[in-house]
Amino acid sequence: MPDLMTTFKFALEVGGVQMGTFRKASGIESESETIEFKEVTKEGKVITRFAPGARKYTQITFERRLDGSSDLWSWRKQVEDGDIDKARRDGSIVVRDSMDKEVARWNFVAGWPCKWTGAELDAGANEIATESVTIAHEGLERA
Repeated sequence: MPDLMTTFKFALEVGGVQMGTFRKASGIESESETIEFKEVTKEGKVITRFAPGARKYTQITFERRLDGSSDLWSWRKQVEDGDIDKARRDGSIVVRDSMDKEVARWNFVAGWPCKWTGAELDAGANEIATESVTIAHEGLERA
């Protein structure tokens, strides 16, 4: 019997390079707007039908323990410096099982970091410092 999918071991790959492992990701969604219209049947009955409209994708937010890596900050800095064309990159969210084997992958297209959040610093707190990055993108698919 295969392992159940766990959510504690996953990574972000950007441009084929692993940017790190993360403890939390949200916004892995694909949605179609719905268009409502009325139609008259052969019997003269009016019914409401729905058709798919434009696709839209939610921004993906990743959160991880703050460490010495500045990869996410450097990627966000490209956007802040106005180099959005260089900042847009394809990437993947990769889920691994307990044997470190890839069990799921979602690929996003033309992603760029629209938000970076640093740690909330409080010397009196008993918390692990984290950072998060939010990625806007133009498409998502399950590989």
